[in-house]
Amino acid sequence: MKAIKRVMAVVLMAAIVFAAVSCGADEPTAPPQDTQAASTGSATGSGGASATATGGGSSAGAASSGSPAAQSREVQGGVRENVVEADREGNPISVPDRIDKIVTMGPSNTEILVALGFGDKIIATDTYSDNIAGIARGISNLDMLYPDGEQLIVMEPDVIFVTGMSKDASGDDQLKVVSDTGICVIYIPSSTSIEEIKGDIRFIADVMDARSVGDALIADMDREIEAIRAIGQTIEDRKSIYYEISAAPWMYSFGKGVFLHEMIEIIGAVNIMEELDGWVSVTDEAILAADPDVILTTVNYIDDPVGEIMSRPGWGGITAVREGAVHYVDTDASNRPTHNIAKALVEMARIVYPDVFQ
Repeated sequence: MKAIKRVMAVVLMAAIVFAAVSCGADEPTAPPQDTQAASTGSATGSGGASATATGGGSSAGAASSGSPAAQSREVQGGVRENVVEADREGNPISVPDRIDKIVTMGPSNTEILVALGFGDKIIATDTYSDNIAGIARGISNLDMLYPDGEQLIVMEPDVIFVTGMSKDASGDDQLKVVSDTGICVIYIPSSTSIEEIKGDIRFIADVMDARSVGDALIADMDREIEAIRAIGQTIEDRKSIYYEISAAPWMYSFGKGVFLHEMIEIIGAVNIMEELDGWVSVTDEAILAADPDVILTTVNYIDDPVGEIMSRPGWGGITAVREGAVHYVDTDASNRPTHNIAKALVEMARIVYPDVFQ
């Protein structure tokens, strides 16, 4: 079971690193997208090609979008503007009045906290966050797949932001031993839409009592997205895209219900997997039949992902390969559900339509 979980982490951590954690809830919740297998079947895609859809839909539940309920309360000589009473899974939590020490497991959580100005309060992160600028060098890097509860308790953090990858294979909370000591453990399920990502930013900003900073971050994100959307809506000759998040022989992509699909539509292009839902395992036959105009890859765990695609047996007749329209898109910006997807959106737009987006 551990081996399976590690393989899934490599395959879809290369796609999206998720955020989901609980503040003392006993009930197991739906696992994040990279471990979900809620629905598996085949569907007919472009050109009659067949692909297998695995695990569509959001696990965020009722708390998936928007800001949590907030109210004023007195806090250490001032007034705390926002009181968060439930995490993004809907579990009741009690956020400390003062937050000086943060543990974050999940790069999306880390990126958002840094962008909100709290990088200096992070005392430990997961191993996937170690390349994020704005956190202190030399702090502990934790295994978010198998978190060490005793180690976390010794650190005495005020809050811990965790991802669903930190739950075991059955969905049980491996950090209950931590929350039972009174440490606030906050679950943020993987967001599958741009609106949910904005909801995550608002939520973390409210936890940190920094609503105005969060609003400004979202406003900047919205400006970039809407500028691209306005141009994308004018494109008449829309290009078709195959977007690869895991390389051969375990090729993965996505259909509807994933924010990357929204991004393809925003730039004025067409996802060849648009008739499917969620994360999809694809075959050579599916891509050959769809014959995409452009292939984008975010694979970063092999030396030359573009060259690997260009040299695949039988792929030479695909329009994208034949015309050299195979491109790498920054993995971290595109795959992490944070404000930085706006940067990836600009990159995608310029790659797909270089004559339109300058």
